[in-house]
Amino acid sequence: MKWISFAEIFPVDSSACFDALNGLNEVLALNSVLLGNGLTPSEADIIVFSVIHSSVIGLSHLEMEKLVHVMRWMDYIQSKVDFGKLFEKVLLKKEAFELQLQGIKVDNKSEIDTNAKKTVENTKNKEKLEADSSMKKSDAGNKSTGKKESAQEKKKPSETEAGEKDKEVSVSLLNLQVGLIRKAWKHPSADSLLVEEIDIGVAKLRQVVSGLAKFCSPDDLTNRRVVLITNVKPGKLRDVMSEGLVLCASNEDHTVVEPLLPPEGAKVGERVSFLGIDGKPEDVLNPKKKQLEKITPYLFTDDKGVATFKGIPFMTSGGPCTSSIPKASIK
Repeated sequence: MKWISFAEIFPVDSSACFDALNGLNEVLALNSVLLGNGLTPSEADIIVFSVIHSSVIGLSHLEMEKLVHVMRWMDYIQSKVDFGKLFEKVLLKKEAFELQLQGIKVDNKSEIDTNAKKTVENTKNKEKLEADSSMKKSDAGNKSTGKKESAQEKKKPSETEAGEKDKEVSVSLLNLQVGLIRKAWKHPSADSLLVEEIDIGVAKLRQVVSGLAKFCSPDDLTNRRVVLITNVKPGKLRDVMSEGLVLCASNEDHTVVEPLLPPEGAKVGERVSFLGIDGKPEDVLNPKKKQLEKITPYLFTDDKGVATFKGIPFMTSGGPCTSSIPKASIK
């Protein structure tokens, strides 16, 4: 059902479309197919293929090269399913296979035999020389091994740092929950701020301070559903405690701002999910790491007003979260 929802809200705008395809590419980087074991294409794979086909076939070669996993999957599905004349075949540029032996390009059998014999002879000679000089070179070998291990150890931190960097911009770090504002009032000492008591499905209501006074009245917010980040570090804003952050969409010049709206079918307190993105949220976001600041540039609404992270919709049990402001930034 998640893939059906993905297909239903797949954007038609070119930039939003490519972002959605990029999100799909990230999913397929870790999976051969969308659903099932791949021996027989699932209905989910066929539905998504059918929906994105017209967008994919219009991509440039450069754009296709950036979506290597999507293109590999498209090629597999069209080879397994007979669509007849419904869909034009997606043509992929595939590298020609060239047999290589010990780094030497081989064109015919005689060269293979000759090179193979040379390789065997060279290997035997090399082994003999190594055996004769093994004792003399033992110390040097140990030093060399030490250097190699040291080089490998130096590489590992960079790989780890890359993984940590990817993690820092993953929306999975945020604990996003559907909330219901039970009560809202003006901040006692700040004209631009409102204070809300928000129900997230537990006995204690969350008190949150939001900079929405210029855009919404307390009455506008009362009994309104919102998307709330519940794992930000609690703190006081102008002497009033705030225990969360209401995500809002805003237009380019910041003259129109409104909270994201979960659908009526969404359950109060449920977590917002992102198709293909798993991970446990942080207990509390670390302000020193600026995790939220690294994630919000990838939050925006598409041309239909659907809230997304890198083109992947904010999903709930009742459907995607939305805004009346298309192509808006989300903070």
